[in-house]
Amino acid sequence: MSTVEKTTFAELGLPEPLLEAITEIGFEEPSAIQAATIPVALAGHDIVGLSQTGSGKTAAFGLPSLAKVDVDLAVPQLIVLCPTRELAVQVCDEINRLGAKTPKLKTVAIYGGAPITRQIRALNQGAQVIVGTPGRIIDHVERGSLELFDIETVILDEADRMLDMGFQDEMEKLLRALPEDRQTLFFSATMNKQVQRLIHQHSDDPQTIEIERATLTVDSIDQVVYEVRQRSKTEVLSRILDLEQPRLAIIFCNTKKAVDDCTEALLARGYPADRLHGDIAQMLRERVIRLFREGTVEILVATDVAARGIDIDDIDMVINYDLPQDPEDYVHRIGRTGRAGRSGRAVSFVFGRDVYRLQTIERYTRQQITRAPIPSTEEVEGRLASQLIDTVREKLQSKAFEDASADINTLKEEGHSEYDIANALMALLREETGRESEEILEDRPDYEAPSERRPRRERDGDDRGGRDDRKRERRQRDNPTETEEGMTRLFMNLGKAHRARPGDIVGMMHNELGIPRDSLGRITMAPRFSLIEIADEFADTAIEEAKTAKLRGKKFILDRDRASGSGGASVRDDSPPADRPERPDRPDRPPRKKERDENREWRSERGKDRGYKKKKDFKTGGGKKKSYGGDKPNRKKPKGRFPKKG
Repeated sequence: MSTVEKTTFAELGLPEPLLEAITEIGFEEPSAIQAATIPVALAGHDIVGLSQTGSGKTAAFGLPSLAKVDVDLAVPQLIVLCPTRELAVQVCDEINRLGAKTPKLKTVAIYGGAPITRQIRALNQGAQVIVGTPGRIIDHVERGSLELFDIETVILDEADRMLDMGFQDEMEKLLRALPEDRQTLFFSATMNKQVQRLIHQHSDDPQTIEIERATLTVDSIDQVVYEVRQRSKTEVLSRILDLEQPRLAIIFCNTKKAVDDCTEALLARGYPADRLHGDIAQMLRERVIRLFREGTVEILVATDVAARGIDIDDIDMVINYDLPQDPEDYVHRIGRTGRAGRSGRAVSFVFGRDVYRLQTIERYTRQQITRAPIPSTEEVEGRLASQLIDTVREKLQSKAFEDASADINTLKEEGHSEYDIANALMALLREETGRESEEILEDRPDYEAPSERRPRRERDGDDRGGRDDRKRERRQRDNPTETEEGMTRLFMNLGKAHRARPGDIVGMMHNELGIPRDSLGRITMAPRFSLIEIADEFADTAIEEAKTAKLRGKKFILDRDRASGSGGASVRDDSPPADRPERPDRPDRPPRKKERDENREWRSERGKDRGYKKKKDFKTGGGKKKSYGGDKPNRKKPKGRFPKKG
């Protein structure tokens, strides 16, 4: 781990044009990663730079690389590889800022989703710095519009993300095509075996520069987690935004559908939000990022891949609407806030098995994340009321308002007092600035989060309830016609006989139908059908999306269970015995008894009454039983199953 003393950019050996640009930008002193990296890079060594997101990695590799560019030679000399087009645009803009005082310096960003003819035209005009994604850079190399003979420095920014996104073949192909005497710089917030293997194969004795690795997240970020059910997330999210009121906030979701649903819910509640994911056109994505940077869009809902290129220092809050699968993604997500010495806040929503994923993240980051209670509606209303009073107070103190005495006098002449007029105006302001809260299950006093429930072995005898209560609970658990409150039972015409398993059903509904895992309840498997409990709000969506889905390669029917909630017995053949009506007593049949003799005697007498005769043994003419050998029973030789051919 590298530790560096405080220094200035002038002491690092940078040329004068770069120092002028740094002064104009407003950088006062280099960050830790910049102070440790720039001298080593200027000396020509290969570097592996490890530092948290937002620590100034772009300037750390951009400044020494620009210092080595020959501006009189209008050919590509520096290539920067980025995982996403957004990050490529951000890095290109930052390099343009750093090289603003360097004459004749040209930088081109090339990435997918943009017209390739425009990029070819920019390359033909001559550019020393190329910033782009691996796939599009290889396209230009194969077309002959980009030549790599004069490349002196190659930089892999967010190398771990490029590998995670499946760019390994493209990266290796591109690195093999570059000159062997080049300088290679790897920069990333995390390190894994794939990155280590790539560095070992395509670098020459690199020097590792690691900064602040005691924890992977900075201390200026306040991390907190709320235990929230899926159906309550939108309400809790709204409460947090009302309480914290961040200037800029990013909300991360794991799927594009979740991004769309979350954005629509926020827009319906009046929040200035917009979305960012892979299905959005490049021109619209650039517009959304520009509006977010300007503050017109205050809340950005995005997926991990789409948000990789967001490099904005004024983000106050990051919210993990869905907890990421990979701990590294968590580090990159919350690294969007708390930048450049500012404080930030990272909020995460978990429920059910997400708690185990949260523990993995805590072990990976070596930090304990604070558990917090869900904000109540009273807290939100109090915060909004205080904000309204502060706004009115500031307006009164500034005297920046027009005289409305005539209007007030008109109301007073109608018999209204000044006090009533002020109350009415405050009520109107509250209606305009506030919002109607939604009651959720977590607000109930008797609600107990799953992680707070005591294990069964720790419960006292009194807590377990009586035997009748336990029988009732067992009957409710085993009876598929009884559902939990807020859940709907769906019928699927695939079951055990079709080799379907509960895990297959959960995976299909999450991946293909877009249903959150924690919105699924009990799954009852029968030989030829399955019963699936799902949250009421997702039932119609699941039925509609299932029309084009498949389970284990088979099409299926998913619909509401007709036997659910009817109070009667199910008509399905595979229903558990507990659901079938008892057979009525028959007057001609005696009670069932275990005594075999009495039953045999009753059957014999009953047979005589009905005129049945006792069967006789089949015998041959001589009175001897005919045998076919062995221990086979004495009976007539059976005929063949199929008739003999003529």
